[in-house]
Amino acid sequence: MAKRPDITLYTLGTPNGLKISAALEELGLPYKVERIDISKNTQKEPWFLEINPNGRIPAITDTFTDGQKIRVFESGSILTYLVEQYDPEHKLSFPKGSREYYEMINWIYFQNAGLGPMQGQANHFVRYAPEKIEYGVNRYKNETRRLYGVLDKHLETSKSGYLVGDHISIADCTTIGWVASAGWAGIDIEEFPTLKQWEERMLKREGVWKGMNVPDPFKIKEAMKDKEEADRHAAETAKWIQKGMKDDAKQ
Repeated sequence: MAKRPDITLYTLGTPNGLKISAALEELGLPYKVERIDISKNTQKEPWFLEINPNGRIPAITDTFTDGQKIRVFESGSILTYLVEQYDPEHKLSFPKGSREYYEMINWIYFQNAGLGPMQGQANHFVRYAPEKIEYGVNRYKNETRRLYGVLDKHLETSKSGYLVGDHISIADCTTIGWVASAGWAGIDIEEFPTLKQWEERMLKREGVWKGMNVPDPFKIKEAMKDKEEADRHAAETAKWIQKGMKDDAKQ
């Protein structure tokens, strides 16, 4: 019989990477970690493209039920795979077909299709663009703020303090890395008190916090306290981001 789980997580401490390690820790699953240095374009190397043809982190490999290796990429797909394969007690999910299950899916798609892309663009125009483009900064910061407002208002109605039902789920895991990094996009979490309470509740969870420090310590909040250090880090990151954009344009 195949040994399962046999998970390797290919990741870095980005909002998308953190959601998977947080979920793995909350589920209590054993896993190996391979740190992918995106500043060196490791994610574009042929061996990694065999795991994720899109050349992005996170991704996982596992031994599937047939005993053969399976690749899973895109964070929403990975989270769905993990709970469908390894969460029979619904620690991070809800019974398939239930109202809570579909509500959970709603918020996963909300993050993957809305909050993540918009906040990611806010990060780019606020921190990494080679020139200050006010339209881009305002467009993506304002849309990110609007989406934070949606989350804040929704959480006001939550009896459990989590996004769905009576306990934490992968809807929360998919969102925490982004909200915990709000300041990097120029978003003031103090404007959203209920969302801030949710963030604090999430980061106090042992599994979530352990996952937030994979593969490196989570330091974004500390970095934000020192403007000079934050600007230095942004400038260094901008160099390889812009180089990666030029390399992608050649393909």
